[in-house]
Amino acid sequence: MLSIPALCWLCRLPLQIAGHGLCSRCAALIPRLPPLCPCCALPASGAALCGRCLRHPPPWQSMTCVSDYRPPISDWVLQLKFSRATALRVMLARLLLLKLLTNRRDNRLPRIDLVLSVPLHRHRAWRRGYNQAELIAKPLARWLGCEYREGVRRRRQGAIQHALAAAARKKNLRGAFHLEMSVLGRHILLIDDVVTTGSTVSEISRILLAQGAASVHIGCLCRTL
Repeated sequence: MLSIPALCWLCRLPLQIAGHGLCSRCAALIPRLPPLCPCCALPASGAALCGRCLRHPPPWQSMTCVSDYRPPISDWVLQLKFSRATALRVMLARLLLLKLLTNRRDNRLPRIDLVLSVPLHRHRAWRRGYNQAELIAKPLARWLGCEYREGVRRRRQGAIQHALAAAARKKNLRGAFHLEMSVLGRHILLIDDVVTTGSTVSEISRILLAQGAASVHIGCLCRTL
């Protein structure tokens, strides 16, 4: 029986390597990011830390993103989260992997030995059927040759973050997360699908560093610029 080749998620033409998800022509059409601060991944004038991070350093060491929150990446994230398009996970994880490897090559990222994902509350995960950040994190850990663990739990559900203002987001997350494993001396990659204000990854990063993590690095598909 002949196998049916996978199709590019954008142009819908057959792919030579099915697991890539995008043909090389469409991959080149993904909007390029402006120069970003290596720490907060917000627009900056050069490769050095931006003034925001120099004045008020975030509780993580670096952030890597694939795209601003704009099509086509933002469309794929919405399909993954709300339309059960879980087949997108490998392609999206690969796009993030390429960005992470570039940062490692440029000495902006140490060798990661533990990958974690931002957790959903169990009720929300049950309704959705999966945690989209976990779907991205698992193949990333395998490709990076390190461990993946569900080491962070969400203890209370709270309001939906994207419906809140920045100050309310921070208050909504106080005491929301609990660490269930030892992270002493480990370089951690924390995966989320979208980072807007950074409140969620900030809260988890503080917990990880307080428990002795050597460093915390954020990886996300979209960073709202």
